Amino acid sequence: MDAEIDILATRVLEKARTKGWLIATAESCTGGLVAAALTKIPGSSDVFERGFITYSNDAKMDMLDVKAEKLAEHGAVSELVAGEMAVGACLHSRANLTVSITGIAGPGGTTNKAEGMVCFGLHFKGTTPSVSTQQYGALGREVVRRHACLQALSLLEQRLDA
Repeated sequence: MDAEIDILATRVLEKARTKGWLIATAESCTGGLVAAALTKIPGSSDVFERGFITYSNDAKMDMLDVKAEKLAEHGAVSELVAGEMAVGACLHSRANLTVSITGIAGPGGTTNKAEGMVCFGLHFKGTTPSVSTQQYGALGREVVRRHACLQALSLLEQRLDA
């Protein structure tokens, strides 16, 4: 991880701590990078509740209650699935605030979903999840994953600032 991620993760933890909120993550293409960034910071255990690494569709269904028909209809890399992942992380944890990531880090992609497409879900307990998509392009697997980690932390911080 780099300094930019460390600084952002520290701010997220401090703001969540101030509000008394717990955070959980649901990650696919980042494979736990957001959870790692948060838990790298000493004292994070009072804010970071848990992380779900749901790389396969089966894991998304088993651990986060993502519906098989949604995966079949929209694909794992979709805003709908990102929203379901964020809600599922909240339902299966004590967290107030969750973020989810699902995407195509590369190499490769499809005609409909290009390399570097990443969908995010953000959910605060008791509300409707918000979703968004970023198109990072074919920057290489590690660069896309780093950008996705930064975006997820930024989404958490924006919600904590609201």
